[in-house]
Order: sequence, then C-alpha cells, then structure tokens
Amino acid sequence: MKKNNMLFSRVSDYLFLAIGPVLSATAAAVFYTPARITGGGATGIGTIFYYLFGFDQGVIMMCVNLPLILIGMKVFGWRYGIKTLIGSTLLSIWTTVIGHITHYQGMLDTSEDINILLSAIYGGVLMGVGIGLTMKSGCNTGGTDIVAQVISHYFPVSVGSVEFVFNAIVVSCGGIFLGLQPMLFAIIAMYLSGQLVNYVVMSFGTKLAKSVYIFSENHTVEISRRVISELHHGGTTFHGTGIYTSKTRTMLLVIVPNNQMHAMMKIIHDEDPRAFVFVTEAYEVLGRGFVPLKKVAEQD
Repeated sequence: MKKNNMLFSRVSDYLFLAIGPVLSATAAAVFYTPARITGGGATGIGTIFYYLFGFDQGVIMMCVNLPLILIGMKVFGWRYGIKTLIGSTLLSIWTTVIGHITHYQGMLDTSEDINILLSAIYGGVLMGVGIGLTMKSGCNTGGTDIVAQVISHYFPVSVGSVEFVFNAIVVSCGGIFLGLQPMLFAIIAMYLSGQLVNYVVMSFGTKLAKSVYIFSENHTVEISRRVISELHHGGTTFHGTGIYTSKTRTMLLVIVPNNQMHAMMKIIHDEDPRAFVFVTEAYEVLGRGFVPLKKVAEQD
C-alpha cells in the first residue's frame, strides 16, 4: 500500500510539473505581455525588457533566474537549487514557445480597455493556478521567491514582506516604462494570482502560515529531521496520553509558511502514511523566520 501511495504521489507530482509551467507561461505570453501587464518577479522584468528592447520574454526570465538560483543553491543546498531550476526553466521555455507561436499578440484586442481588464483577470487566474501546481509538484518558479527566502534566512523579516517589496518595485517600473494604466491592471492580476496560488497549494485558507499537528507513533524523529534539513524550520515535541487507548503518544507541532505546506505534507506521507495530522490557521506568527516580534512591539 505504501509503495502504491508513493507511486501515485510521484505521478501526481510529474503531472503537476507538466501542467503548471504551461499554464503560467500561457498567462505571461497570451495575457500579460500583449496587454503590457507587468506581473511580479522575473515575469514582469521580462515584459518590461520585451517592450523596451525587443528581447524575448522567456530568455530574460531565465537570465534573471539563473544567478538567483545559484545564490539559493548556495544558501539552501543543491536540492533546493535543482527544484527551482526545473520549475523556472520549464516556465521560461514555455513562455518563449507560446510567445513565438502567438507573436506575443495574445487572443484579445488590447486597444480596448475591457480586454486589458479581461487579460488581467484571466492572466492572474492562470498564473496563480500554474504556480500553485508547480509548487505542489515540489518545484517553484524562482524569481522574487528566491530573493525573499534568502533575505529572510539572514535577517528577521518575513518572506511575504520581502516578496511584496520586490514585486512592488517591478510593478512600479512597469508603470514608469509602460504606463500607469497597465500598472493598475497588474495589481489586479497579482492579487488574483496570489489568491489562486494559496487555494491551489493547500485550499486551507489564505493567511501567512499554518500550524501542523502531527501524531506519529514511531516516525517523529525522522519527520523532525527532514523538517529541519528541507524546510529550514524547527518544531516542538509534546508528550501526552490518548484518552481512548490510555497509551502515551507523541505530538509534533510545526509552524509552516503557506508556500511550504505541500512539502510538509509530502514529508509526513513519506515517513508515516498512517500518521494523524490536523492543520489550523496561524493568524499571527511572530519570531524568527516570520514577522519580527520587535517590529510588532514597536507599533504598540
């Protein structure tokens, strides 16, 4: 049974990895770029360079991501680097392929404002679903995610805050070079894509992080080690007694950012498919790796 579950999990991962980048690339090449909408990160930079210099969007995305991937690999290890390289490379290749097929002209007449709005809506939805599926496969599409994770690793700032700042810079540059109207539509597109990423990755809500409670009879140590080595987070072990069995049980509590929830569940499934797990919303997470406690205290 365990082998069958692992096989199904791997097939699902490959399927998500095959579909996710195609959807995100379609959003970029068919909806974002023709409407001059600058999404966040490497995608937005690719759109700006396409209109300013005529460079292919997918090539620019890859050029932006490669040095960031090398930095991420140095900080978080080769596994992180390989997963990011796969996701970002597939996204860049598909963006170039779809862009050349459509000549980056899209499907809608972008001379009409309503079609730019439709491009923002459908582009944002496709981008979010595509990134979410890519993340569910265990990979990611690089860009500002890498920058945010590296900065958060060394400084007491949250990943979400850093991502917001860098994406805001990219979108603002789009407003300067491509116009105010596309920038405003880009904000709509980014909001929709963010919501869809959260929904696709976990469907457990949209707050910053989740509290994961894990009950495993004999595999708590293995799960804890992988949480530390792969997710770069800690946790707490509690000991209690089951009221039905009267047996001593061990519970592991881990606070996990939304973008790592799929990886967390995969670790649990790999180590103990029979584990009992429940997840709650962490409405406010303060301390190392999340929102600095000092920052909140200074606001009071």
